[in-house]
Amino acid sequence: MLILGRRVGEEFVIAGDIRVTVVAVDRGRVRLGISAPADVLVDRSEVHERRRAALAGRAVAEVGAAPA
Repeated sequence: MLILGRRVGEEFVIAGDIRVTVVAVDRGRVRLGISAPADVLVDRSEVHERRRAALAGRAVAEVGAAPA
């Protein structure tokens, strides 16, 4: 894991085309702004896990379904 120190208004770049900007820091919370190409999905980790579980459940249902 890479740990970076940034101040409000500063940013870092991932893979040349994803920019993460520190928007605010307040009472132990950090707000980040993320600019990424439209084909890059950006989610919070809990949303990502729910999507992954839903897709896995859908795939299992499709494998178990009778052919039409």
